Amino acid sequence: MRIATVDVGSNTVRLLVADLAGPGPWRVVDHDQQVTRLGEGLAAAGRLGEQPAARTLEVVRAYVERGRRLGAARVRIVATSAVREAVNGRAFAAAVAAATGVTPEVVSGEEEARLTLCGVRRGLGDPVGRFVVFDIGGGSTEYILADGAHVGAVASLPIGVVPLAERFAFPEAVEWARYDALRAEIRGQLERDLPAPIRRARGMRLVGTAGTVTTLAALDLGLARYDAGRVQGHRLTRVAVQAQLRRLGALPVAGRAALPCLEPGRADLIVPGIAIVEATLGMLDAEAVTVSDWGLREGILVGAAEEASARRPVI
Repeated sequence: MRIATVDVGSNTVRLLVADLAGPGPWRVVDHDQQVTRLGEGLAAAGRLGEQPAARTLEVVRAYVERGRRLGAARVRIVATSAVREAVNGRAFAAAVAAATGVTPEVVSGEEEARLTLCGVRRGLGDPVGRFVVFDIGGGSTEYILADGAHVGAVASLPIGVVPLAERFAFPEAVEWARYDALRAEIRGQLERDLPAPIRRARGMRLVGTAGTVTTLAALDLGLARYDAGRVQGHRLTRVAVQAQLRRLGALPVAGRAALPCLEPGRADLIVPGIAIVEATLGMLDAEAVTVSDWGLREGILVGAAEEASARRPVI
Protein backbone atom coordinates (compact mmCIF):
# COMPACT_ATOMS: atom_id res chain seq x y z
CA MET A 1 0.00 0.00 0.00
CA ARG A 2 1.24 3.46 -0.88
CA ILE A 3 0.72 6.06 1.86
CA ALA A 4 1.49 9.78 1.93
CA THR A 5 1.98 11.63 5.21
CA VAL A 6 2.20 15.37 5.79
CA ASP A 7 3.64 16.63 9.09
CA VAL A 8 2.48 20.23 9.70
CA GLY A 9 4.89 21.60 12.27
CA SER A 10 5.23 25.05 13.78
CA ASN A 11 8.27 25.71 11.60
CA THR A 12 8.45 23.05 8.89
CA VAL A 13 6.02 21.07 6.74
CA ARG A 14 7.30 17.61 5.83
CA LEU A 15 6.13 15.15 3.18
CA LEU A 16 6.80 11.41 3.06
CA VAL A 17 5.38 9.02 0.48
CA ALA A 18 6.23 5.35 0.83
CA ASP A 19 5.16 1.85 -0.15
CA LEU A 20 4.47 -0.45 2.78
CA ALA A 21 4.11 -4.21 2.73
CA GLY A 22 3.85 -5.93 6.09
CA PRO A 23 6.31 -5.34 8.94
CA GLY A 24 9.38 -5.15 6.69
CA PRO A 25 11.19 -2.03 5.47
CA TRP A 26 9.16 0.43 3.47
CA ARG A 27 10.24 1.87 0.13
CA VAL A 28 10.41 5.65 0.03
CA VAL A 29 8.81 7.02 -3.13
CA ASP A 30 9.18 10.72 -2.40
CA HIS A 31 10.05 13.04 0.46
CA ASP A 32 10.41 16.77 0.90
CA GLN A 33 10.20 19.54 3.45
CA GLN A 34 9.76 23.30 3.47
CA VAL A 35 10.13 25.87 6.22
CA THR A 36 6.89 27.86 6.34
CA ARG A 37 7.11 29.10 9.96
CA LEU A 38 3.43 28.60 10.76
CA GLY A 39 4.07 29.56 14.39
CA GLU A 40 5.53 32.96 13.51
CA GLY A 41 4.15 35.54 15.95
CA LEU A 42 1.97 32.98 17.71
CA ALA A 43 3.56 33.40 21.14
CA ALA A 44 2.75 37.13 21.17
CA ALA A 45 -0.63 37.10 19.41
CA GLY A 46 -2.05 33.75 20.51
CA ARG A 47 -3.26 33.12 16.97
CA LEU A 48 -1.87 32.02 13.61
CA GLY A 49 -0.94 34.97 11.43
CA GLU A 50 -2.64 35.39 8.09
CA GLN A 51 0.54 35.16 6.02
CA PRO A 52 2.12 32.19 7.88
CA ALA A 53 -1.20 30.33 7.63
CA ALA A 54 -1.55 31.11 3.92
CA ARG A 55 1.95 29.97 2.96
CA THR A 56 1.64 26.83 5.10
CA LEU A 57 -1.75 25.98 3.61
CA GLU A 58 -0.32 26.29 0.10
CA VAL A 59 2.55 23.91 0.88
CA VAL A 60 0.20 21.38 2.53
CA ARG A 61 -2.16 21.53 -0.46
CA ALA A 62 0.73 21.02 -2.89
CA TYR A 63 2.09 18.08 -0.86
CA VAL A 64 -1.30 16.36 -0.73
CA GLU A 65 -1.68 16.77 -4.51
CA ARG A 66 1.86 15.42 -4.96
CA GLY A 67 1.05 12.34 -2.90
CA ARG A 68 -2.10 11.68 -4.86
CA ARG A 69 -0.32 12.10 -8.20
CA LEU A 70 2.11 9.44 -7.01
CA GLY A 71 -0.80 7.08 -6.37
CA ALA A 72 -1.09 7.20 -2.58
CA ALA A 73 -4.08 5.15 -1.45
CA ARG A 74 -4.21 7.14 1.78
CA VAL A 75 -3.08 10.59 2.78
CA ARG A 76 -2.62 11.44 6.46
CA ILE A 77 -2.07 15.00 7.70
CA VAL A 78 -0.92 15.57 11.28
CA ALA A 79 -0.70 19.05 12.81
CA THR A 80 1.21 19.77 15.99
CA SER A 81 2.02 22.58 18.41
CA ALA A 82 1.07 25.74 16.49
CA VAL A 83 -2.32 24.44 15.40
CA ARG A 84 -3.27 22.92 18.75
CA GLU A 85 -2.30 26.07 20.68
CA ALA A 86 -3.64 28.85 18.43
CA VAL A 87 -7.10 30.24 19.13
CA ASN A 88 -7.77 29.99 15.38
CA GLY A 89 -6.18 26.55 15.07
CA ARG A 90 -9.52 24.88 14.37
CA ALA A 91 -10.24 27.38 11.62
CA PHE A 92 -6.88 26.63 10.04
CA ALA A 93 -7.52 22.88 10.25
CA ALA A 94 -10.91 23.43 8.58
CA ALA A 95 -9.22 25.42 5.81
CA VAL A 96 -6.76 22.56 5.26
CA ALA A 97 -9.64 20.08 5.05
CA ALA A 98 -11.49 22.26 2.54
CA ALA A 99 -8.39 22.74 0.38
CA THR A 100 -7.23 19.12 0.38
CA GLY A 101 -10.23 16.94 1.14
CA VAL A 102 -8.27 15.46 4.08
CA THR A 103 -9.18 16.31 7.67
CA PRO A 104 -5.96 16.98 9.57
CA GLU A 105 -5.39 15.30 12.92
CA VAL A 106 -4.43 17.89 15.53
CA VAL A 107 -2.48 15.72 17.95
CA SER A 108 -1.74 16.36 21.61
CA GLY A 109 1.82 16.81 22.81
CA GLU A 110 1.72 13.32 24.28
CA GLU A 111 0.54 11.77 21.01
CA GLU A 112 3.18 13.75 19.12
CA ALA A 113 5.81 12.30 21.45
CA ARG A 114 4.48 8.76 20.98
CA LEU A 115 4.56 9.08 17.19
CA THR A 116 8.06 10.52 17.35
CA LEU A 117 9.24 7.54 19.41
CA CYS A 118 7.74 5.18 16.80
CA GLY A 119 9.73 6.90 14.05
CA VAL A 120 12.96 7.04 16.04
CA ARG A 121 12.81 3.39 17.04
CA ARG A 122 12.08 2.29 13.47
CA GLY A 123 14.97 4.36 12.13
CA LEU A 124 17.51 3.21 14.73
CA GLY A 125 16.57 -0.44 14.46
CA ASP A 126 14.44 -0.80 17.60
CA PRO A 127 17.07 0.03 20.23
CA VAL A 128 16.80 -1.96 23.43
CA GLY A 129 17.21 -0.71 26.95
CA ARG A 130 16.31 2.64 28.44
CA PHE A 131 16.91 5.92 26.63
CA VAL A 132 15.57 9.47 26.40
CA VAL A 133 14.37 11.00 23.12
CA PHE A 134 13.97 14.72 22.59
CA ASP A 135 12.40 16.38 19.56
CA ILE A 136 13.05 20.11 19.16
CA GLY A 137 10.19 21.69 17.26
CA GLY A 138 9.16 25.13 16.14
CA GLY A 139 6.66 25.59 18.96
CA SER A 140 7.44 22.88 21.50
CA THR A 141 10.00 20.28 22.50
CA GLU A 142 8.94 16.75 23.35
CA TYR A 143 10.80 14.47 25.76
CA ILE A 144 10.19 10.72 26.00
CA LEU A 145 11.68 8.27 28.48
CA ALA A 146 11.52 4.87 26.79
CA ASP A 147 12.46 1.31 27.60
CA GLY A 148 12.43 -0.36 24.22
CA ALA A 149 8.88 0.19 22.94
CA HIS A 150 7.53 0.99 26.40
CA VAL A 151 6.95 4.67 27.20
CA GLY A 152 7.93 5.44 30.79
CA ALA A 153 7.26 9.19 30.81
CA VAL A 154 6.36 11.90 28.30
CA ALA A 155 6.53 15.69 28.39
CA SER A 156 5.64 18.28 25.79
CA LEU A 157 7.09 21.63 26.87
CA PRO A 158 6.37 25.02 25.25
CA ILE A 159 10.02 25.48 24.32
CA GLY A 160 10.21 26.03 20.57
CA VAL A 161 12.81 27.60 18.33
CA VAL A 162 10.39 30.01 16.66
CA PRO A 163 9.25 31.94 19.78
CA LEU A 164 12.75 31.73 21.24
CA ALA A 165 14.21 33.27 18.07
CA GLU A 166 11.63 36.04 18.27
CA ARG A 167 12.59 36.84 21.87
CA PHE A 168 16.33 36.19 21.55
CA ALA A 169 17.23 37.35 18.06
CA PHE A 170 20.86 37.20 16.99
CA PRO A 171 20.91 38.96 13.59
CA GLU A 172 24.64 39.62 13.92
CA ALA A 173 27.34 37.70 15.74
CA VAL A 174 26.00 36.18 18.96
CA GLU A 175 26.12 38.29 22.10
CA TRP A 176 27.31 35.63 24.51
CA ALA A 177 25.77 37.15 27.64
CA ARG A 178 22.33 37.04 25.98
CA TYR A 179 22.97 33.49 24.78
CA ASP A 180 23.90 32.44 28.31
CA ALA A 181 20.65 34.00 29.57
CA LEU A 182 18.70 32.08 26.93
CA ARG A 183 20.32 28.75 27.82
CA ALA A 184 19.79 29.39 31.55
CA GLU A 185 16.12 30.16 30.97
CA ILE A 186 15.66 26.88 29.09
CA ARG A 187 17.58 24.92 31.73
CA GLY A 188 15.36 26.43 34.43
CA GLN A 189 12.21 25.43 32.57
CA LEU A 190 13.49 21.88 32.15
CA GLU A 191 14.25 21.65 35.87
CA ARG A 192 10.76 22.92 36.75
CA ASP A 193 8.60 21.15 34.19
CA LEU A 194 10.18 17.86 33.16
CA PRO A 195 8.62 14.88 34.96
CA ALA A 196 10.79 13.44 37.71
CA PRO A 197 11.50 10.13 35.87
CA ILE A 198 13.02 12.08 32.98
CA ARG A 199 14.96 14.44 35.26
CA ARG A 200 16.41 11.42 37.04
CA ALA A 201 17.53 9.79 33.78
CA ARG A 202 20.99 11.31 34.13
CA GLY A 203 23.73 9.63 32.13
CA MET A 204 21.21 7.57 30.14
CA ARG A 205 21.49 7.28 26.36
CA LEU A 206 20.12 10.42 24.72
CA VAL A 207 18.60 10.49 21.22
CA GLY A 208 17.76 13.72 19.40
CA THR A 209 15.62 14.23 16.32
CA ALA A 210 14.35 17.04 14.06
CA GLY A 211 16.04 19.92 12.28
CA THR A 212 18.35 21.37 14.92
CA VAL A 213 20.19 18.16 15.78
CA THR A 214 20.25 16.81 12.21
CA THR A 215 21.68 20.13 10.99
CA LEU A 216 24.33 20.06 13.72
CA ALA A 217 25.21 16.49 12.73
CA ALA A 218 25.57 17.47 9.06
CA LEU A 219 27.81 20.41 10.02
CA ASP A 220 29.86 18.23 12.36
CA LEU A 221 30.34 15.68 9.57
CA GLY A 222 31.40 18.45 7.15
CA LEU A 223 28.78 17.48 4.57
CA ALA A 224 28.54 19.61 1.43
CA ARG A 225 24.99 18.30 0.93
CA TYR A 226 22.67 16.78 3.48
CA ASP A 227 22.99 12.99 3.55
CA ALA A 228 20.36 11.31 5.74
CA GLY A 229 22.24 8.01 5.68
CA ARG A 230 25.35 9.56 7.23
CA VAL A 231 23.42 11.70 9.71
CA GLN A 232 21.36 8.75 10.95
CA GLY A 233 22.94 7.39 14.12
CA HIS A 234 25.73 9.97 14.21
CA ARG A 235 27.15 10.53 17.70
CA LEU A 236 27.12 14.27 18.31
CA THR A 237 29.28 15.04 21.32
CA ARG A 238 28.89 17.96 23.69
CA VAL A 239 32.31 19.20 22.50
CA ALA A 240 31.13 19.08 18.87
CA VAL A 241 27.98 21.02 19.73
CA GLN A 242 30.06 23.70 21.43
CA ALA A 243 32.39 23.88 18.42
CA GLN A 244 29.47 24.43 16.04
CA LEU A 245 28.03 27.04 18.41
CA ARG A 246 31.29 28.99 18.29
CA ARG A 247 31.40 28.67 14.50
CA LEU A 248 27.79 29.74 13.96
CA GLY A 249 27.88 32.34 16.71
CA ALA A 250 30.71 34.21 15.01
CA LEU A 251 28.57 34.72 11.90
CA PRO A 252 25.64 37.03 11.17
CA VAL A 253 22.40 35.43 10.00
CA ALA A 254 23.38 35.85 6.34
CA GLY A 255 26.66 34.05 7.00
CA ARG A 256 24.89 31.18 8.75
CA ALA A 257 22.41 30.90 5.86
CA ALA A 258 25.30 30.51 3.41
CA LEU A 259 26.62 27.38 5.11
CA PRO A 260 25.95 24.01 3.45
CA CYS A 261 23.17 21.89 4.97
CA LEU A 262 21.52 24.89 6.65
CA GLU A 263 18.15 24.86 4.90
CA PRO A 264 16.43 28.16 4.00
CA GLY A 265 14.60 29.62 6.98
CA ARG A 266 16.73 27.94 9.67
CA ALA A 267 19.60 30.43 9.93
CA ASP A 268 17.99 32.51 12.68
CA LEU A 269 16.64 29.43 14.49
CA ILE A 270 19.79 27.35 14.81
CA VAL A 271 21.30 29.29 17.73
CA PRO A 272 18.17 29.01 19.94
CA GLY A 273 18.02 25.36 18.89
CA ILE A 274 21.59 24.81 20.08
CA ALA A 275 20.64 26.40 23.41
CA ILE A 276 17.95 23.72 23.82
CA VAL A 277 20.46 21.00 22.94
CA GLU A 278 23.02 22.34 25.42
CA ALA A 279 20.46 22.75 28.19
CA THR A 280 19.23 19.18 27.59
CA LEU A 281 22.74 17.72 27.61
CA GLY A 282 23.51 19.58 30.83
CA MET A 283 20.24 18.68 32.51
CA LEU A 284 20.68 14.97 31.77
CA ASP A 285 24.45 14.94 32.34
CA ALA A 286 24.96 13.49 28.85
CA GLU A 287 28.24 13.76 26.93
CA ALA A 288 26.66 13.08 23.55
CA VAL A 289 23.40 12.70 21.67
CA THR A 290 22.66 10.00 19.08
CA VAL A 291 21.11 11.73 16.07
CA SER A 292 18.00 10.30 14.43
CA ASP A 293 17.05 11.55 10.98
CA TRP A 294 13.79 9.66 11.48
CA GLY A 295 11.19 11.12 13.81
CA LEU A 296 7.63 12.37 13.77
CA ARG A 297 7.17 12.17 9.99
CA GLU A 298 8.17 8.52 9.95
CA GLY A 299 6.13 7.82 13.09
CA ILE A 300 3.05 9.17 11.34
CA LEU A 301 3.71 6.69 8.53
CA VAL A 302 4.10 3.81 11.01
CA GLY A 303 0.76 4.77 12.59
CA ALA A 304 -0.97 5.04 9.21
CA ALA A 305 0.34 1.62 8.20
CA GLU A 306 -0.89 0.07 11.46
CA GLU A 307 -4.34 1.59 11.01
CA ALA A 308 -4.54 0.45 7.40
CA SER A 309 -3.51 -3.07 8.39
CA ALA A 310 -6.14 -3.16 11.15
CA ARG A 311 -8.86 -2.25 8.65
CA ARG A 312 -7.97 -5.05 6.23
CA PRO A 313 -10.43 -7.95 6.26
CA VAL A 314 -9.12 -11.27 7.52
CA ILE A 315 -9.37 -13.91 4.78
